[in-house]
Amino acid sequence: MDLKIDHALIVTMDAGMTIVEDGSVVIDHGEIVAVGPSTILKKRYNAIRSINAAGKLVMPGLVNTHTHAAMTLFRGLADDLPLDAWLTKHIWPAEAKFITAESVRSGANLALAEMVRSGTTTFSDMYFYADELAMAANKAGVRAVVGEAIIDFPTADSQSPAESFATIKELAAKWKNDPLITISVAPHSPYTCSSETLKSAKKLADDLGLPLTIHVSETQKEVSDITKQYGMPPFEYLDSLGFFGGTVIAAHAVYPTSSEIMLMAKKKIGVAHCAVSNMKLASGVAPIQEMFNAGVAVGLGTDGAASNNNLSMFKEMNTATLLQKVSRLEPTAMSARETVKAATIGGAQVLGLDNLIGSLETGKRADLIIIDLNSPHLIPLYNVYSQLVYATNGADVETVIIDGNVVMQDRKLLTLDEEVVMQEARKLALKIAEGEE
Repeated sequence: MDLKIDHALIVTMDAGMTIVEDGSVVIDHGEIVAVGPSTILKKRYNAIRSINAAGKLVMPGLVNTHTHAAMTLFRGLADDLPLDAWLTKHIWPAEAKFITAESVRSGANLALAEMVRSGTTTFSDMYFYADELAMAANKAGVRAVVGEAIIDFPTADSQSPAESFATIKELAAKWKNDPLITISVAPHSPYTCSSETLKSAKKLADDLGLPLTIHVSETQKEVSDITKQYGMPPFEYLDSLGFFGGTVIAAHAVYPTSSEIMLMAKKKIGVAHCAVSNMKLASGVAPIQEMFNAGVAVGLGTDGAASNNNLSMFKEMNTATLLQKVSRLEPTAMSARETVKAATIGGAQVLGLDNLIGSLETGKRADLIIIDLNSPHLIPLYNVYSQLVYATNGADVETVIIDGNVVMQDRKLLTLDEEVVMQEARKLALKIAEGEE
């Protein structure tokens, strides 16, 4: 075998939520060959490379279901503003000035370094110059669902939706069957895309067999505007266009009605819940517990670093569960166990990748992280899910393996030159800061 990890506390996130106290994971050609007790698997399998994970925890890599990776370049640029002012007065003007293929590449590399360091092995993105992100993710060895953003007005890399659709066709052909990269069709939202654009996006996704990703029901203003314009709230409006069916990743979903939640369950719409971004922009609190109860697939997303302001899924897990509890005055809402599911197998379901990733099971791809438990804030350990959600942070991630390849070992990035990445981002940030003055 290529690689064997021994003597770990293994949190599999399989259907039975199996935990192996002294376990091994055996990997060959990027695939998980076996998961089980070390006493058995050490005798059964030999490997070219072995990792002794005694005193450490092994779990599936975290799945970030909604990002704008290159927006790391705008981290802290415009804070403490409502969504419409934040977008129209700061972010969109900055993007018009500074978003190029080069800047997307630089911002993407910065995001990739941050995500790998904090245990994210798969992310779903929506932005411009999508091919630059795909190439950066592929080179870094990180799994990604890459969406080219579609908006009715001119953007950084497209003059029209038709041009964006042509780009998506090219990307789909270029990255077809790539082991790490999945292209998605990404109409921005119901308020920036016409009915015709949304229907065309759906048709393109169906024709090419690609997932759809879209911002939906993010603010009260959006819900009010869409309801006034079309006579129904956003999810019902999209359903009236035939938008659902296949893999649809709905980002935010803060204000669905109870009937829309049932619609989401029926149509198998996946939700990317972005708790920190929703809080920071004062968008609201999504009814996640109601979605769980209805059987809606829910994953967690950080959104972009301009509205978070980091990409740590451990921070996202912690905030998401605490927000549900305090907003409902229910300490049992969104349990730690449910939260870890949302960050792993739940996120994989949202992206339509749960047959490949999200749990540590025989036959799945070897996307996993190793967490060092030998720290004061992680001792003692009574409940592993509670420890992951309430005590662990991204800096506790020691090793990251994606598709069987070690991309970070002993907290050292192996596929990205971290110093160069940070230096390039700093140079671009100086230009952006000057442009804001």
